[in-house]
Amino acid sequence: MASRSDGVDGDLDAEFSLGDGTAEMEATVVCPYCGESLTIAVDPGGGTEQEYVEDCEVCCRPWAVRVTYEADGSASVELGATDGEL
Repeated sequence: MASRSDGVDGDLDAEFSLGDGTAEMEATVVCPYCGESLTIAVDPGGGTEQEYVEDCEVCCRPWAVRVTYEADGSASVELGATDGEL
């Protein structure tokens, strides 16, 4: 296998440190509409700060989701109604 000498791998290592390789991939949330407790998948590959809309699996109403990953791989998840603030 050829090694890269253009510095690209080093740039990626600096931006995304390897740490212990553990990042949370799930979070338990409560739907702001129906009150159901659900487990959702979260993706560390989406970056350290993410905002997106996801529908409730029970009542099908949309949530505003904000995920923040810390350096240790832990995920903080905030969830709100799409007609309000997070």
